[in-house]
Amino acid sequence: MSGFMTFTLVLAVLAIVFAFQAIKVVPQQSAWIVERLGKFHAVLSPGLNVVIPFVDRVAYKHSLKEIPLDTPSQVCITKDNTQLSVDGVLFFQVTDPKRASYGTSNYIIAITQLAQTTLRSVIGKMELDKTFEERDLINQSVVSAIDEAALNWGVKVLRYEIKDLTPPAVILQAMQQQITAEREKRAVVAASEGRKQEQINLATGAKEAAIAESEGEKQAAINKAEGEAAATLAIARATAEAIRQIAEASQTPGGMDAVNLKVAERYVDAFSNVAKETNTVLLPANMGDMGSMIASAMTIMRKTDPKMQAQAIAKKTVKAIEEQVRGS
Repeated sequence: MSGFMTFTLVLAVLAIVFAFQAIKVVPQQSAWIVERLGKFHAVLSPGLNVVIPFVDRVAYKHSLKEIPLDTPSQVCITKDNTQLSVDGVLFFQVTDPKRASYGTSNYIIAITQLAQTTLRSVIGKMELDKTFEERDLINQSVVSAIDEAALNWGVKVLRYEIKDLTPPAVILQAMQQQITAEREKRAVVAASEGRKQEQINLATGAKEAAIAESEGEKQAAINKAEGEAAATLAIARATAEAIRQIAEASQTPGGMDAVNLKVAERYVDAFSNVAKETNTVLLPANMGDMGSMIASAMTIMRKTDPKMQAQAIAKKTVKAIEEQVRGS
């Protein structure tokens, strides 16, 4: 009875071991390579899988996720014979688990070495300054070169990124001096351009101010001339109207008497003006000639056209009286 129980226990243990060996649970984004009697048999997909214990075995396990891989730092020689220390990071993904298992003994070492050799080749075709400017070109060149060779390894190279480009300390010092000199040059050029623009702006402003001032003086002269012309025209019109009214008034009854009175007043005013201008007063030799002078003025008015009598009074009679006063 005890032997039977032992046998049953052994069978149970063997069943558990057999089940454990037969059932394989593959995680998500993973692929397992199964070999049957040492030969490739199948690729187990994620989930529950059943194999034959002691006949099938899981030989390789691959992750199908994107994997970042640091490439060791290495010294590259540029086209202008300058040493440059370069390191980067490579991103790849297993796309064919079977090729990744049997295409190379170690695809990680393979793509790392290929990335380094390709990087040295690409940088060797560039000058030092270009290596800092053409990082994208370097990355693309490395990716295309590795991706072409990695097809046989079941690996897809997604991208390559340079982390550091470090030239020697002497080169760094020379580059810093060059950058400083270039910045000083730009500052001097900018300052000279600023002074040039300042002089241009000042000259332009002075020119515009002179033009504006001359235009203002011109307009002021025009306005003054127009004002004087308008004033002269207004005075002329007023004088003409006054003369016309005097001429009409002289034709009315008693008009000539008024004219005689006005002439006499002007005669007296003339003597008054002479007295104001100088301390010496000159009087006519014969004061009785005043009446005869007024009578002569009236005679002139009668001989003149009625329309011109007022004008004759203003110009001829008064002028004659004033000359007589000064002559006396």
